[in-house]
Amino acid sequence: MRFYVDYDLGHTIRGWVVPDNPLAISRVFVALDGRRVAEVPAAITDQAIRANGWHSTGQCVFEITEVQAPGLEQARRVEIFDTDTNVLIYRRAKIENPIQGKVLLVDTSINADSVIQAAIFDRFQQCYFGIGKLPDEILRVLFESPWLTSSFLSGAIVVPRYEGFFISENFLTTALVHDPYVEMATRLLWLKARTAVAIDPVQNWRLGRLTEAAAFVADYNFDDPRALKRFFRMLPESAYHLLYNPLTRQFGTRLPDDRLQPGNSIVAIEILARVGIVGHRDFFEAFITTVFDRLGIDAPIPVPEPISAEVLRLAERLKSLKVAQEMLVFDVAMADAVRDAVSKGWTS
Repeated sequence: MRFYVDYDLGHTIRGWVVPDNPLAISRVFVALDGRRVAEVPAAITDQAIRANGWHSTGQCVFEITEVQAPGLEQARRVEIFDTDTNVLIYRRAKIENPIQGKVLLVDTSINADSVIQAAIFDRFQQCYFGIGKLPDEILRVLFESPWLTSSFLSGAIVVPRYEGFFISENFLTTALVHDPYVEMATRLLWLKARTAVAIDPVQNWRLGRLTEAAAFVADYNFDDPRALKRFFRMLPESAYHLLYNPLTRQFGTRLPDDRLQPGNSIVAIEILARVGIVGHRDFFEAFITTVFDRLGIDAPIPVPEPISAEVLRLAERLKSLKVAQEMLVFDVAMADAVRDAVSKGWTS
């Protein structure tokens, strides 16, 4: 899917959405102040879209006016979504002095940092969370589109694949690195929490490639050291992929399925060094303070979500497990380097 917004005149918004199916007619729905008010099909043909081979007819252009969406001009928040995918196409919000430019928060944990999102999102016109789950074509639109002049994006993307889009002076990249053992424990318990979904034939499609991994952990008690060792000996491929040096994979490979080798750890460190702001979860205040200072945000520094006692206990058990040490050797080196650098330059 591709999309673009040509203009917003207040009383009229015009843009286009090219659906994945070249024979389909795209549709968008309009929400005013959080209330869905209209669904608008593409009614205008753009021959350039057809000539580019993106669509069979070029009927992809929509125009939204007060006729389709009464109150369009007066609404404090206007949102337009693609009907089929629910992807945000455009947002207009009456924000005083919105931050200009694009800011990317690379999620390095399986659990997105909602505290950071909540502290920043309402200072931008456009916000996209969980972008790692979006198709490649949509990501390229988000990174390239010149009309996204005030946007905050976050998600677990494979950074080298898109790094070329981040070189603009108006594009700030940020990343918060987590302790690798804590992150491995978090991922194990994340799988454990989804075992019921994995074994349910009606719902297991929601987990995609991780269905087998989530079903597999159901038979293991992570509080039992012997069971934990047995778990790592019997790992299915999908679980191994999820747990093996995920930080290095995220910053050192170009595709999620690329084979991870020692050379990728060198690439990962080089690319991480090119990220605009890098922090460590142990120095959360330092990271947020730096981000706020760079963006000109004058607000109280939020407190991070506490790491649960269950995660910390499991992380300690993993630290003494040789197989876990071997699976995280690259990530530990990266995380320690970041932590040392931050600790030398920050005092509370």
